[in-house]
Amino acid sequence: MLTHVEFRSTAFPPYDGEPDEINPGRFGKRLAEYLSAELQSYGERVGVLIAEDWGWVVPIENSEFNLWVGVGNYEEYTDGFLCFIEPHTEHIRRFWKKIPTRERIAVLQQRMAAALEKHSEIREVKWQTHEEFHRGAA
Repeated sequence: MLTHVEFRSTAFPPYDGEPDEINPGRFGKRLAEYLSAELQSYGERVGVLIAEDWGWVVPIENSEFNLWVGVGNYEEYTDGFLCFIEPHTEHIRRFWKKIPTRERIAVLQQRMAAALEKHSEIREVKWQTHEEFHRGAA
């Protein structure tokens, strides 16, 4: 499943003081806000953005399992960003039940891809599976 996307853009600079909300050198709130608005326009119900030490969480309402998008700058490039969908596996387990995630994640991924594609200042978009992304980092 394609769950990790990296790209480049100068359209989402950090807010003043944003590193104080997360960690020095980390940002992505403008991108998280953009994705939140775009995903809502495609019919997703999006919760309030959550600051993490590595970037931002865009929570997606989903009754079957917790679903969210992680957003942050990507140090590979000064104008690089990384977004990832969680969960990144085809199934999750809740109690003794195995819950399929593939279809729901595919819909979210397609909506994210459309949002990124329509922004004129986003370039070099590269989607990968969780495994491909982490294999490349090793």
